[in-house]
Amino acid sequence: MMLVLGLESSCDETAVALVDEGRQVRAQRIASQDEAHIPFGGVVPELAARAHVERLTPMVATVLAEAGTRLEDVDAIAATAGPGLIGGVMIGLVTGKALAMAAGKPLIAINHLEGHALSPRLADPALDFPYLLLLVSGGHCQLLAVEGVGRYRRLATTIDDAVGEAFDKSAKVIGLGFPGGPAVERAARAGDPARFPLPRPLVGSAEPHFSFAGLKSAVLRGWSALEAPDAQAQADMAASFQHAATDCLVDRTARALTRAEGPLVVAGGVASNAHIRAALSALAEAHGRRFVAPPPWLCTDNAAMIGWAGIERLQLGQVDQLDAPARARWPLDPTAEPVRGAGAKA
Repeated sequence: MMLVLGLESSCDETAVALVDEGRQVRAQRIASQDEAHIPFGGVVPELAARAHVERLTPMVATVLAEAGTRLEDVDAIAATAGPGLIGGVMIGLVTGKALAMAAGKPLIAINHLEGHALSPRLADPALDFPYLLLLVSGGHCQLLAVEGVGRYRRLATTIDDAVGEAFDKSAKVIGLGFPGGPAVERAARAGDPARFPLPRPLVGSAEPHFSFAGLKSAVLRGWSALEAPDAQAQADMAASFQHAATDCLVDRTARALTRAEGPLVVAGGVASNAHIRAALSALAEAHGRRFVAPPPWLCTDNAAMIGWAGIERLQLGQVDQLDAPARARWPLDPTAEPVRGAGAKA
């Protein structure tokens, strides 16, 4: 049975996992850096890179020990090669190259977005190609027709901000802190989603893409207009924002359902949001589609998804040379037409 060691360091989580062909995560470790970045209200790339340097190699040793496995028993090393914060990406990829060279094993340079795209197949053995994927994270918001390993057709992307970024920035505006996504979801449970009439950019539009910059700006304007905002105002704004963002995601995804076959699948950090998952599940049911979402721990950045993507590629004989480059940007569908705005980053 194939066994792959996965390394992930594209942002502020240092992660290592050992995954086998039978969809078993033999061992894994994830080291969060939230405490280091909270004072700055967001991820500081240099601090993130330094933490990866300090943590990655000891975590590899720990994961191998917990699994009772030696590096020589691993069939390949899979490391995130992009996209992401280039310092962190380089550290993880160079570590993967060193391990591959030392053990005489193949290197598999994984696109972080492909890790998210294939992660539902790690959790759900019944999920086969093709499927429609809503990929939602701090840096990306895309709809993709997933037709096979390495075969991704982009149907839509954001023309400005990703939905995860809008969650984080809105949380910062209303004083909920960092990381913003979980903070907004927690606060929204006690909030009134009708208190603040926030916009739903592009809802109902024939354009296939997403836009969240206007929603984020509306949160800032609405919050600034309050004379003495309190905890209830925070909860109400969080709920209003979450509902507006969800409406945007559902509307755009419904449009894409007519252009892709198979189940509706959601992945990425924002996919751990229970309100968004419930709304997408209802959408899939209304259209007679199966809905698939990985467990929340597999939605946020982790090395199990990188290891599994390595398994999928190793099964097809797809390995990389040791000169594989680190990339700050790496689209899943390089043939997709550019979109207006900042969509080039997607």
